[in-house]
Amino acid sequence: MEKNLVLVLLLAPFVGFLVNVFFGKKAGKGMAGALGTVAVALSFVLSVYFFLQVNQTAKPIAVKLFDWISVSNFKLDFGILLDQLSLLWLLFVTGIGSLIHLYSISYMHDDENMHKFFSYLNLFVFFMITLVVGSNILIMFIGWEGVGLCSYLLIGFWYKNQDYNDAAKKAFIMNRIGDLGFLIGIFILGSMFSTLDYGQLKAAITAGNADTAKLTVAALCLFIGATGKSAQLPLYTWLPDAMAGPTPVSALIHAATMVTAGIFMITRLNFLFDLTPFVQNIIAIVGAVTALVAASIGLLQNDIKKVLAYSTVSQLGLMFLALGLGAYNVAVFHVITHAFFKACLFLGSGSVIHAMHHEQDMRRMGGLRKIMPITFMTMLIATLAISGIPPFSGFFSKDEILMTAFHANIPLWVIASLASIMTAFYMFRLMYLTFYKDFRGTEEQKHHLHESPGLITFPLIVLAILSLVGGLISLPFGNSWLNQYLAPLFSEAHHAEHHLGTTEYTLMAIAVAGGLIGIGLAYNKYLKGGYVPKEDQDIDGFAKTVYNKYYVDEAYMALIVKPINGLSNFFRETLEPALSRLVYGLGSLANGLGSLGSRVQNGSIGLYLFAFVIGFSAIFIYLFLANK
Repeated sequence: MEKNLVLVLLLAPFVGFLVNVFFGKKAGKGMAGALGTVAVALSFVLSVYFFLQVNQTAKPIAVKLFDWISVSNFKLDFGILLDQLSLLWLLFVTGIGSLIHLYSISYMHDDENMHKFFSYLNLFVFFMITLVVGSNILIMFIGWEGVGLCSYLLIGFWYKNQDYNDAAKKAFIMNRIGDLGFLIGIFILGSMFSTLDYGQLKAAITAGNADTAKLTVAALCLFIGATGKSAQLPLYTWLPDAMAGPTPVSALIHAATMVTAGIFMITRLNFLFDLTPFVQNIIAIVGAVTALVAASIGLLQNDIKKVLAYSTVSQLGLMFLALGLGAYNVAVFHVITHAFFKACLFLGSGSVIHAMHHEQDMRRMGGLRKIMPITFMTMLIATLAISGIPPFSGFFSKDEILMTAFHANIPLWVIASLASIMTAFYMFRLMYLTFYKDFRGTEEQKHHLHESPGLITFPLIVLAILSLVGGLISLPFGNSWLNQYLAPLFSEAHHAEHHLGTTEYTLMAIAVAGGLIGIGLAYNKYLKGGYVPKEDQDIDGFAKTVYNKYYVDEAYMALIVKPINGLSNFFRETLEPALSRLVYGLGSLANGLGSLGSRVQNGSIGLYLFAFVIGFSAIFIYLFLANK
């Protein structure tokens, strides 16, 4: 019975994908949307069922489906592992995924390919479930590549726009770069231990007999894979471009699925990274720098979804900072709260875009607070959460990261604190430009402004409530439910409770003050001062550099893309024709010699006898001279 329920949890979204692919168009838009939503909701219900079971017993549920690989001494089963970590991920992947599916029924209702959209969404969730529940790294890699494929399909869903196609290809290719590192790490671990099963790997690695140098290389390669999937420096530029897809896709990628895969992988393999402090230091530094760089870019973006995209990159950087400091439970905490408020923010932005007839530039918005009160209030709650204002969920998780950073590495704490202040500034900049002052759009847009329908606002309300109360799962009072729940996964050093003293309360006050400073600066400039950002052509100075994302994409284009294109052009236009002429010349020579030879084959018996005599004489003379 248990095995069957596990299979239903895993396969329900895949069945929804198949049904919508083959029958969705005939069934109609409403049925396609309902089927896709029910499929993911079913997985969510079963995730809750297994979560309650594991939370009560503290015993993981392991199901072996079949023998998979057996080569020499390397053996691997295809199994499912439902433990504390995988079930936490399942709850927000399927829970928030269900809300996004429900939201999409209304948001995508006018799209002619709505059935295809829901089939892709279902496939996305299926691969993310596969990534999370596999009992070994190879099954994780199947899901890892699957979500990469689905991101390509969904980012480029409106394929008639070439820019969207380019964004989809960029996401796919940049992830392949990271995935090469991931694969190398998998090969190293497989060759060292003849297994990729999590339990067997943990036993072998913690035994202390492994080559530390090889473990370090493997961990570094795995982290390279995480930088691609979870958009860290230098492989982060695909994520803002992923905004090309429909807004529900952005919410699914940024909040619940793909970008959290890197954090999940490192947390799952915490026993490996604990033994490679060099790699942990790299993770912490890359995370902190990514958080700061992405936050600074978000300060001047005017596309509402681009602001949220860079905030995702920045928040992921904070999660990697926690991972690098060994605070895996803190990183997981921020993953969960971030899933709540970021999904709310993206779906809220979609509600605004829906009302604005697909306008995404905040310079063309304003005054929407009274017209869209539900969207405004839910986004305000999520914005307070991401800004780290108590008692909203983001305050608790972000404060844990900052507190951990202060105790481990003060320079990294300073960097993370600056990123947090910037976050509060650009998020309230978004709120003030979008919802306050007078409307700055066209008269036609103003005439059609309205609050979004219930299928859009209901998920927003649910996510806003979670953004408000989500921090309760890990209160900083020495009684964190989350830390106790995750304790079996980590060593003793990683689930010790923070004991709050003067230093901790001071750090908490500094973090809140930083958030309030960011909010105050935004208020003074955009609400009190009424400042509206300049048009693109009028931006100059360093602001232009920041607005153009430090020209990182242009640098990649100049240093990587153009040289590779030049090399490929050289091969195509110079080397390949030269080789073709050489091969063709050799063929022509052979044909010419054959043509000359064919003239001898003219049917003249006398000529044949003459050639025979000449040949025989030559052989006779050679043998005579050789024996002399």
